[in-house]
Amino acid sequence: MKIRFYENREKPLAAETRRRLDADLEALELKVVTDASADVVIVLGGDGTFLRAVHEFPDTPLLGLNLGGLGYLANIGERDFTFALMKLATGRYRISERRMIEVNGRFAALNDIVLTREMSGHSTRLDLAADGRRVTSYMADGLIFATPTGSTAYSLAAGGPVLMPDSDSFVVTPMNPHALGVRPLVVRDSVRFTVTACSRTAGNAMKIGVYSDGENVMTLDEGKSVEIARSAKTAKLIELEGYDPYEVLARKLGWSGSNVK
Repeated sequence: MKIRFYENREKPLAAETRRRLDADLEALELKVVTDASADVVIVLGGDGTFLRAVHEFPDTPLLGLNLGGLGYLANIGERDFTFALMKLATGRYRISERRMIEVNGRFAALNDIVLTREMSGHSTRLDLAADGRRVTSYMADGLIFATPTGSTAYSLAAGGPVLMPDSDSFVVTPMNPHALGVRPLVVRDSVRFTVTACSRTAGNAMKIGVYSDGENVMTLDEGKSVEIARSAKTAKLIELEGYDPYEVLARKLGWSGSNVK
């Protein structure tokens, strides 16, 4: 097996960790390469580094070793790094094909597509249609269209639900909506959305930034629309033997259960 590293060199521990892992890989007879022949890319960093690796290596399975904070994508903690490499070397893993979402047939995202107002202090009005049928008009700071993988990221922080990785669904989460009855919407991932930036009745023209996994990919002018739908692309994530998405959630979100006996 050939291993390639992708690391966040701004992390203070990255260089030291890399040296230690090189020794482990040599002992396990795993070859380190720096070209496209790699069978697996090991990501050293946090979830932001992992997302960049998804786009940098779209066809190669990724294993995330967490040097960041919370770490849902790079969910293996430092104390388990060596054990994780042993499982990798002995084939004790599976490759999970994670659903991606895209805007206008391009700009695929593993976590989310986000539409948000670019002018601070001003809300925006966005009309949402699903498979050609009108859903509603949102007055909010923006909308988050998240995959199951991305449901634990920006969408969760905005009040959205957690979707399990194998659920064939997307969630639409409004950001700071101006109506108490507005709630996140969970739909099948076969739905095609159309989002239209509505004209404001007063004030300056509003421009909407469109972001794919945190990267600004286009600007939506008033009166214009974009389509958001399931991508034909998938992200390949390595799940080591014993991986349990419920355990990861409980550990990362601090779900310790009730104290009531």
